[in-house]
Amino acid sequence: MDNGTKKWGFKAKKGMNSTASISVRGVLNRLAENLNKEDKREVIPLAHGDPSAFPCFRTTPVADEAIFDAVRSAKNNHYAPTVGLLPARRAAADYLNRDLPYKLSPDDVFLTLGCIQAIEIAVTVLAAIPGANVLLPRPGFPYYEARAAHCCLDVRHFDLLPEKGWEVDLEAVEALADENTVAMVIINPGNPCGSVYSYQHLEKVAETARMLGIMVISDEVYGHLTFGSAPFVPMGVFASTVPVLTLGSISKRWIVPGWRMGWLVTNDPNGILQDSGIVASIKDYLNISSDPPTFIQAAVPQIIENTKDGFFSKINNILGEAADICYGKIQDIPCIICPHKPEGSMFVMVKLNLTLLEGIDDDVDFCLKLAKEESVMVLPGIAVGMKNWLRITFAIEPSALEVGLERLKVFCQRHAKKQ
Repeated sequence: MDNGTKKWGFKAKKGMNSTASISVRGVLNRLAENLNKEDKREVIPLAHGDPSAFPCFRTTPVADEAIFDAVRSAKNNHYAPTVGLLPARRAAADYLNRDLPYKLSPDDVFLTLGCIQAIEIAVTVLAAIPGANVLLPRPGFPYYEARAAHCCLDVRHFDLLPEKGWEVDLEAVEALADENTVAMVIINPGNPCGSVYSYQHLEKVAETARMLGIMVISDEVYGHLTFGSAPFVPMGVFASTVPVLTLGSISKRWIVPGWRMGWLVTNDPNGILQDSGIVASIKDYLNISSDPPTFIQAAVPQIIENTKDGFFSKINNILGEAADICYGKIQDIPCIICPHKPEGSMFVMVKLNLTLLEGIDDDVDFCLKLAKEESVMVLPGIAVGMKNWLRITFAIEPSALEVGLERLKVFCQRHAKKQ
């Protein structure tokens, strides 16, 4: 219809559809659309990291009560400061200080709408540097690529080495970096690999970054969710060697991802991030962005201070048992290879051997057909940068996990190449 003007003066930004397609949510939506609505069996969600719907992963009553108290007080209905409420920032600093050889102050902590906004801030601040590029892990969390594409920040990928427990290929990092490289990202404990880095490996990461003159962005949203032999070591331990931006939240350890309560922390005892203007840029971004709800910020001190170690141990034990189930069941499926048993987070990366399957083109085709035929959702590896791999989530009710893995086995048997 003629609107009486020469043309409309608006149109969509190019690249937005491709950016959305590489997000985990975009892939999950596509899988969900492919489910067979005639299949009356329960859908088994082995594709995303939100176990909060399952009774065994219920958060601690301490967290519930903290939220109730913050709401009932009627003292937290106001706007919060853009950097976050001081008591919450102090509580987060004290929590992180338990593992550090120096002391963070509340001024080092910026509260964010979950770890996702912390990623947005870090990437956006780096994108403001003309010609900058950032080094990202492969496989990794695709939101970094999506946000970098949105901000027109150049990215380069270094591989994680499955034969070495998904450690960073530091030789590749050195080869990729140039005078425009500003940062490298690590995710520890690992999403999607279930890896937990040793003190010695993180020390080498710090030394490599220092040699290259770049900061380390350490995504620790799964911090302390470990159940193998390796303890969690925060990258901030090495902040005297290299400046570190730590990204984290209460989402995963407390099993409350929908509360969207995260933080971005400058581990910067030498003042490098301050002197380079990075801290000022973070504050500038927060001045024009949304904040976590004030009542959730107000609950943070009570949540952190009153949660007992028993709750954390229970969650880690459940995850460890689930990881054992997952690893064991996968051994019985010939076309799926698991190079490294998970030791942390909620995921395991496994490789598809397509030569043993018929009628399966690639990992996306595998996952779409699995969803349709067995009502099991698994994330194709291409979504996290690894074609013909799969990311399997084991953080669900153990009985449902066993059912899902049995259906996965049946699916693979159905599509097995005839000998």
